[in-house]
Amino acid sequence: MANIIDVLKERGFIDAITSEDLRTLADKPLKIYCGFDPTGDSLHLGHMIPIMGLAWFQRYGHTPFAIVGGATGIIGDPSGKSSERQLLNEETIAINVAGITKNLKAILDWNNPTTKPVILNNYDWFKNFSFIDFLRDVGKYFRVGTMIAKDSVRNRMNSEEGMSFTEFSYQLLQGYDFHYLYQKYGITVQLGGSDQWGNIIAGTDLIRKISGHPAYGVTVPLMTRSDGQKFGKSEKGAIWLSPEKLSPYEFYQYLVRVSDEDVIKFMRLLTFMDMDEIRKYEAAMKETNYVPNTAQKRLAEEVTRIVHGQHGVDVALKVTKAASPGANADLSAETLESLAGDMPTHTLKADDVIQVPLIDLAVKVGLQSSKGEARKLIKNGGFYLNNTKIEDENYILTQNNLIDARLLLLAAGKKNKILVRIE
Repeated sequence: MANIIDVLKERGFIDAITSEDLRTLADKPLKIYCGFDPTGDSLHLGHMIPIMGLAWFQRYGHTPFAIVGGATGIIGDPSGKSSERQLLNEETIAINVAGITKNLKAILDWNNPTTKPVILNNYDWFKNFSFIDFLRDVGKYFRVGTMIAKDSVRNRMNSEEGMSFTEFSYQLLQGYDFHYLYQKYGITVQLGGSDQWGNIIAGTDLIRKISGHPAYGVTVPLMTRSDGQKFGKSEKGAIWLSPEKLSPYEFYQYLVRVSDEDVIKFMRLLTFMDMDEIRKYEAAMKETNYVPNTAQKRLAEEVTRIVHGQHGVDVALKVTKAASPGANADLSAETLESLAGDMPTHTLKADDVIQVPLIDLAVKVGLQSSKGEARKLIKNGGFYLNNTKIEDENYILTQNNLIDARLLLLAAGKKNKILVRIE
């Protein structure tokens, strides 16, 4: 079997590694962890990079541990942040921990008998740790000069807002996490985003000072698109992994829209596709007979399958077909109602729809930002009502437009669709 470090390097996962000795150690089973602070009740697509890192380690015989930071989430990680996070109460943290645990269970392999994942909450070992004991037993190993020198601290200290002692202490907590997990479970490797390098080093240093033994860190790149925007964000907000916050259809559609410049990179990082197959797509995209968006569709299906299962893929494809402008799919009320949970939906009164200009409705439900934009869309041939192209910018809606007297399907182009339900 290939070495996991070689596999990750080939796929572009490794941003930095504390020691190349880890490659030799990885020839034998290791225990590796990654932490996820519960600042929300779902992880988003950008978080998939470290989760997939854990999943690849698992595939090569290593046991993944996911630490949901019930304690560190209360403090807030300053890494990569220009201002202090809003502190969360314990009730909110508990809800968020449950949501993130569900995300992790969807992606990691829970049927593997030898490397079954373990999910832990660091609140369990911090809740009975007194402040005095923590300063005495942990704080004495940290040097303020070293802590201040870290980029995440220095950048914030030079900002107008500055940095609170609460956030300054975060690296001690994450460092102690690594030490605790090393002692309790024999975990020797921590994985995290590139912005976590300083926190990871705090842990490896603490383990070395207390036990005299080495520990290792691996960072993965923070995902950005070729246009410089943060990956996993859209004009509507984060691309959540939880289906309750973002439907499989919308999740799939985000990935279908990935640019040609990004699609191969995301295949390497977000899927388990074999590298030979990925290289074939990369070569095909340079050919003159390449069908546009073929690679994106493959990417979208694979990632949706990992996050939402085959059922999620089936639903996303079904909605895509039924909601495609000009499609022959049956737009009966029964069909649309079965798909309503998988695309943006608005419920309006009949008076808000019947005898109302179509462009007014488009603005009201957020399909277009203004009447001017809606008129421009119609002039350019990109406005569809119930899969039929609308060419009259003064089009007035009537009762006859309603599917089974209660539904409308609006579309801006081929991908941005909204279902309108009449009360």
